[in-house]
Amino acid sequence: MKKIGILNLMHDKIDTQKRFSHVIKAASPETDITYFYPKSHYLSRPLPQNWPAEPLDLAKIEKMDGFIITGAPIELLDFTEVDYWEELTRLFAFLKAQNIPQLYVCWGAMAALHYFYGIGKHPLPEKIFGIYPQEILAPAPLLSGLVEGFRAPHARYAEMNREEIEAEKALTINAATPDGQLTLVTGPNKRTFLFSHLEYGPQAFEKEYQRELSARGGDDRNLAKPQQYFADEAAMSLPQFTWESTQQHFFKNWLRTIR
Repeated sequence: MKKIGILNLMHDKIDTQKRFSHVIKAASPETDITYFYPKSHYLSRPLPQNWPAEPLDLAKIEKMDGFIITGAPIELLDFTEVDYWEELTRLFAFLKAQNIPQLYVCWGAMAALHYFYGIGKHPLPEKIFGIYPQEILAPAPLLSGLVEGFRAPHARYAEMNREEIEAEKALTINAATPDGQLTLVTGPNKRTFLFSHLEYGPQAFEKEYQRELSARGGDDRNLAKPQQYFADEAAMSLPQFTWESTQQHFFKNWLRTIR
């Protein structure tokens, strides 16, 4: 039985765990999943109620067959401004030393690329938010079963420096949107950087939009709306789960790479 650890940094923590549990169990029903949170983030704030996650413990992670670090809605912060950055870097170093296969998602991928390779990031002119066709730039086992134009969801305000990634011989850009936004980057030692929120279910984009709209007091001026997501885009209704096949293929492929 595979054991997977997940550091959950997302805002919608319960929904995030339900999503990851769903996609991983669908791909490998016998997989055991343990969720963690960064202890340093909760030194002066209460933990969310009824959150089934444990404080980050490297001794427990040592026994894992694979490890995932989720995204986080903090793309516009400098990495060193994140209050759990030091704890996260200790985790990065530990995963490398133990040679545990790693999957980094969205901001998690940004943070890991910066830590391991010194790659910089920059804000996007506007949020990339929607479901986009993908170009396969370099075939990889993680893309097995997917064809040119496969669809994948993106939701972020920042991007990593593509020229710096291309200059790093240890890294390969495997997939990107037609506009050049990163989707999948792979590195040595089973280190995977996924910029698409492939764990998202069919309602996730609608929930994310409503959450941001509520944070703005209902003011939708300059607020990014999900692209190529609603069947009726004018009315923003009838969300379409067009990346379901991509999700299924990717997580099955990733779990196959784990010993």
